[in-house]
Amino acid sequence: MEIFGIPIQAFLGQLLLGLVNGSFYAMLSLGLAVIFGLLGIVNFAHGALYMMGAYVAFVSADSWGLSYWAALILAPLLVGIVGVVIERTLLKHLYNIDPIYGLLLTFGLALIAEGMFREKFGVSGQSYSVPELLQGATDVGFMVLPNYRAWVIVASLTVCLGTWFVIERTRLGAYLRAGTENPRLVQAFGINVPMMVMLTYGAGCGLAALAGVLAAPVIQINPLMGSNLIIVVFAVVVIGGMGSILGSILTGVALGLVEGLTKVFYPEASSIVVFVIMAIVLMIRPAGLFGKEA
Repeated sequence: MEIFGIPIQAFLGQLLLGLVNGSFYAMLSLGLAVIFGLLGIVNFAHGALYMMGAYVAFVSADSWGLSYWAALILAPLLVGIVGVVIERTLLKHLYNIDPIYGLLLTFGLALIAEGMFREKFGVSGQSYSVPELLQGATDVGFMVLPNYRAWVIVASLTVCLGTWFVIERTRLGAYLRAGTENPRLVQAFGINVPMMVMLTYGAGCGLAALAGVLAAPVIQINPLMGSNLIIVVFAVVVIGGMGSILGSILTGVALGLVEGLTKVFYPEASSIVVFVIMAIVLMIRPAGLFGKEA
């Protein structure tokens, strides 16, 4: 059986691989959307934080003998602490001025981080083994799906939807949204808004690190892995709507699928299809598919 002249096995297999990429896009764009939506900071250091998460997993296994499962907890914690330090020492001075300054600052921090890791680890990629529990593959009929890639899809979507639920459907999320929209009013109720903002930025950085750990067994870990991906992730966030958490999740998954299908029907366009979609969306709806019009 064929779909538009393509064997259905190849079609469904590429669709599933696109879902894996879409899961990474959703995870990374989620952290960006949380930071921008709640703090108004365009965090261009997000790709570097993603890279740092992958390196924490690599170093923790290579030098400390820690397992992959320990790295899933350790990397977001350590990188989240780095985010807290950045927010308290640098970003807190930029909240009441033009967002372009935050973008320039975080872009500079990304270049510094890449330079430091390049000096320490070099430019060649480092490999990270798939955990023993997730090794092997499962025959799903139309393809043999590696168990680890299935885990990435499940873990990413679970984290994404859980984060959306906390921010949009819980009292804590209501405090976060209120604290960024009217901090004086929220502080009048005895809530420590600066602490809440600091922890929110740290949590967004931790999400980037978590995505890095998930990606470590799939790709070669190198200092440029974040910069190679962050432009696509920014395009995902713009298409979904800057600051829209659910929009970033849905758009990330959808664009991963579109990219996967493009590799089947027109492989030459697979590297630019996301940007073509972004241009079309911005012409029709500048605020993004799920964003609020100004």
